[in-house]
Amino acid sequence: MLNLVLFGPPGAGKGTQSEKIIDKYNLVHLSTGDLLRSQIQAGTELGLKAKTLMDQGILVPDEVVIGMIDSKLSENRDAAGFIFDGFPRTVKQAEALDGLLASYNESITVMVALIVPDEELKKRLLHRGQTSGRPDDQDEQKIKTRIEEYNSKTAPVAEYYRQQNKYVSIEGVGEIEEIFGAICDAIEKEA
Repeated sequence: MLNLVLFGPPGAGKGTQSEKIIDKYNLVHLSTGDLLRSQIQAGTELGLKAKTLMDQGILVPDEVVIGMIDSKLSENRDAAGFIFDGFPRTVKQAEALDGLLASYNESITVMVALIVPDEELKKRLLHRGQTSGRPDDQDEQKIKTRIEEYNSKTAPVAEYYRQQNKYVSIEGVGEIEEIFGAICDAIEKEA
């Protein structure tokens, strides 16, 4: 089973590349952002709590996210593998994910990190905010907070996977197909 963590700050291109990876490798997409947004749209208690935190640029509590992921793993036991998009965001979450996968006799195969400069991220997110209607991508201060949050809390996760020899970085600026090719090379080297 191929279990891939696709990693990078908001606006790095994870969503774009996830679609291509899913098509090529027949993986189940686990995007914590999508899971949370669906809860928000449904107006669930979890969704309302998550919206309050997300509107402030604050991460949703680990136990909530891990519970949602466990549910998706359980629903898709026959999958060829999973792509984790936007998760784990902290070392604590990475450890929890490793524990959760171990309970299914699985582990992370590789973490692919998309590397994009902060100024490019801001530009991409503002553009996405204009075209997608996502309010969190329309406010420069919220964007700045999200990037800072990523840099301070999420970037250490790369070191966690580097220590397991599962970390690969890919330049996330350039042609979409070239970036995808580099990602596929990394996956096939590790799989």
